[in-house]
Amino acid sequence: LMSNFQQPFFKNLRAVRKSANLTQADMAQELSLTRSAYAYYELGRVQPSLNTLVKICGILGVSSDSLLGLG
Repeated sequence: LMSNFQQPFFKNLRAVRKSANLTQADMAQELSLTRSAYAYYELGRVQPSLNTLVKICGILGVSSDSLLGLG
């Protein structure tokens, strides 16, 4: 079951990553993850930890509110 948190997050994450001209592999490397582990975030299968969310925001240069669909 997908929470209200997850749905905008994974859609926004993919869109922002693409607009930054980064691949899933690029993101995974920056986060010290496998590409498939990172892909689970974009598929909504796994929620990143707070620490990982902060790192993702730093890599993409966006706020957590915008990724979570709150801003």
